[in-house]
Amino acid sequence: MKRNFLEYAFLLSVAGVIVALDQWTKWLVRTRLDFNESWAPWNWLLPYARIVHIQNTGAAFGSFQAFGDVFMVLAIIVSVGILIFFTRVAQNDWLLRVVMSMELGGACGNLVDRFTQRHVTDFVSLGNFAVFNVADACISVGVTILIVGMLIREWKQKQKSGSNADTTSPPPPEPQQENPSGE
Repeated sequence: MKRNFLEYAFLLSVAGVIVALDQWTKWLVRTRLDFNESWAPWNWLLPYARIVHIQNTGAAFGSFQAFGDVFMVLAIIVSVGILIFFTRVAQNDWLLRVVMSMELGGACGNLVDRFTQRHVTDFVSLGNFAVFNVADACISVGVTILIVGMLIREWKQKQKSGSNADTTSPPPPEPQQENPSGE
């Protein structure tokens, strides 16, 4: 019981910090910028990086605008799944635990917007890339870390199994020579 409490305390603490940061930054944007208004500390920065108040009813980065309710349900399913499976992750697999915490925080951060406003506030605009927010960034970075971590783990397992095969396999049998005299 104590182990589960500590595990959930980690998960909910990291996710909670992400949700708080996400909601605070969105609040700043909603209260200081009109819809579609942009801001940058220096005018020369505007084409490259800016804060812009956008309302997104779709998925991350403005995709699938007509499916807001579907993404709300998916975020709930993902969040519940993370809560169920988090304690089944090995305690020493800190990378997966951090990634799951980031995913939960990102999903919940955007869920708060969907429940309270029926859209998600996006505001970070970099060049021609889609506008996003803290929650979107945590989800995307979490998925990227997960994929890279899985690739590295797979590579290490292949390296380990390849080196084990070289050192533990018996030498090949020597070919038997036929006796030409028939003995």
